[in-house]
Formats: sequence, structure tokens, C-alpha cells
Amino acid sequence: MSTYWDLKHRLTDAINAHDLQRVLDCYSPDAVYIAPSGIAEGHEQIAWVYEHLFRGFPDFHATAWFELADCDNPAITEWTYTATHTGPVLLPDGREIEGTGRRIALRASCAAHVENGKIISHREYFDQLELYSQLGFGLELKAAST
Repeated sequence: MSTYWDLKHRLTDAINAHDLQRVLDCYSPDAVYIAPSGIAEGHEQIAWVYEHLFRGFPDFHATAWFELADCDNPAITEWTYTATHTGPVLLPDGREIEGTGRRIALRASCAAHVENGKIISHREYFDQLELYSQLGFGLELKAAST
């Protein structure tokens, strides 16, 4: 494995340790983090995303079960995220979901682009409906007003 993968593994270790400084050390100061909930640019915004993740899911743990070894950059990984929802989670519309006490096991994947030994672009993909269903929330369909 290359230094790209070494960096990705250091990031995983930092996330699983909930060590925000070590997480940020893996990112370029002007990195972009893209997830279903939105885009974070730079260390301050990326820190905010991880702080909220660790607050809402204090036992959050990422387990890699597939790494695309033939491709170094981007480093592509498939994960299972496990956690207990005990703290507030911010929704994209600004509302918060208080802790439900429910366990989640969420499938996810990501692609991390690296330059000069730092992640410059990190794209996380997971099914938000799967997450909210595991938290005990249903799907409410409303027709868009025209």
C-alpha cells in the first residue's frame, strides 16, 4: 500500500479515537469534505462536521471492509459505521434530533483525493434514509407546492 493508504488509515484511526486534531492533521487546510448532508470547506468547517458526528454518536466507529487496492488516488473504501445515537444530530434544515438511544449499522463508501501528503477532497456516501430509518424515523412524502 502507498502513502495515500497510510494517510487514509491514519484518518480512520483518528476518527475511531475521536481525536479531532489528528483528524484535521490528515486534511489540507483548504480541503473540501462532501457528504449527503452538505459541503464543508477548510479545517474550521471540517472540524465542525466531525464535532457534531462525535457529539451525536459518542461511540462512532468506522470499520473498513473493502479498499480498492488497485487505485491509490483517490483512495476508495467501503465501510460499516456503527454507533449509538445518544446526542443531538443536526439535520440539513437546521433542526436537531435529540438522542434516541438507538444503535446504527450503516453502509457507506468514500473517496479521498490526496496531494502533497494531505487529503484535498473527501467524498462520503451513505443512504440517509437508511440512517433515519435506523434512528426510528419514517419517510413522510409531501407533494411539492407549485
